[in-house]
Amino acid sequence: MKSAAEIARAVRGGECSAMQVLEECLAAIKAQAAPLIAVTRLLEERARAEAGRIDAMIADGIDPGPLAGVPYGVKDLFDVAGLPTTAGSTIYADAPPATTDAEAVARLRDAGAVLVATLNMDEFAYGFATINAAHGTTRNPHAPSRLAGGSSGGSAAMVAAGLLPLSLGSDTNGSIRVPASLTGIYGLKPTHADLPLAGVFPFAESFDDAGPFTASIADMRLVWEVLSGKSAALSGNTPRVARLGGRFRENADPDQLAAIDALAPDAPLIELPDIARARSAAFLITAYEGGHLHREALAKQAMAFDPATRDRLIAGALLPRALYDEAQAFRAEYRARIEVLVADHDVLLAPATPCTAPPVDDPRITIDGKLVPARADLGIHTQPISFTGLPSLAVPLYRPGALPLGLQLIGRPHGEAELFRFAAGLEEQGAIGSIPPPGAA
Repeated sequence: MKSAAEIARAVRGGECSAMQVLEECLAAIKAQAAPLIAVTRLLEERARAEAGRIDAMIADGIDPGPLAGVPYGVKDLFDVAGLPTTAGSTIYADAPPATTDAEAVARLRDAGAVLVATLNMDEFAYGFATINAAHGTTRNPHAPSRLAGGSSGGSAAMVAAGLLPLSLGSDTNGSIRVPASLTGIYGLKPTHADLPLAGVFPFAESFDDAGPFTASIADMRLVWEVLSGKSAALSGNTPRVARLGGRFRENADPDQLAAIDALAPDAPLIELPDIARARSAAFLITAYEGGHLHREALAKQAMAFDPATRDRLIAGALLPRALYDEAQAFRAEYRARIEVLVADHDVLLAPATPCTAPPVDDPRITIDGKLVPARADLGIHTQPISFTGLPSLAVPLYRPGALPLGLQLIGRPHGEAELFRFAAGLEEQGAIGSIPPPGAA
């Protein structure tokens, strides 16, 4: 499929209609998406209505927006008017339908984009694997026997497979960056709370963020501008780059470390303090907030939850408030320390995931020499960054013939524009870039 920018340019220029783009997209999804287990609902009626509106605007000489006719999908925790917001759970399959679209969906709609599908996820976004008891396990387009990552795995898989040019996911501790790395595309966790969260089913509000997946940095910049209402300048000062050391040099693929050192050989190596404590505090805050959010439902119908989710939520609901308050106090102090430490750098380089996608039939990875569940530990390098609230852009290393693997470009607060500029330079050099899987649309 063409890029979002190319589609919008063609539709706005009258080279093709939004309806033509949509029908081709729907046909490709129906022919190719089923093995991915990525789509939970195909929204044909709504999509045709939106595409028809775009074509009518163009016929009347009205500019429909920078994403005119661009098809996209959303993780199944964004409100879509007229549909129940399930958050990947059967518990809410028959919930009252949303009365309005989530704010992020509304902004894309107002920019001319066309919503075609809701997409698979870990139940309540609690996991890094998109292993869903109701819908199944989302498969990696590059290797169907392997995971796509999570919890926004359906959103990543559809873009990686070329079936959608963009999608929306959410990232609490790495749920955008992990699947972006494993499927070889771009994924953004913005500065905490910078992109609209209204109408997004929460997991842990202290860390929750909404963000896009795209197959190019140009599309990422375009979608971010629509969602944020800001402009990311194409030019600027040469970015000041540093490499993250310490724990970020452990449990990493050798290709990631080699790429980081080759991309910025003269960049200083800096170490974030107390990484283990930060990740432990992030686990605790996530568990507490997630557990308390679902406490009433757990009391009424615990057996309706996915077993892998239920036990973790129950454990979180039992955590004492004093321990949670202590973790939050540490987080506030820690964020202040980190912002001072990184103030002299525009981009920090780090691995996104510790490895390539693990197999579906044995979803474990090696951390510190031991096999551990991928569902819990694929976010070993992303979770500490979420703890700081800093923006982080996952970018795919250009690795033809190999399983995808990504890096994190981490910025200062509200420093997304610098990340996009730096990534654009790497893309021009051929150091990063998505590679379509075999048979991609």
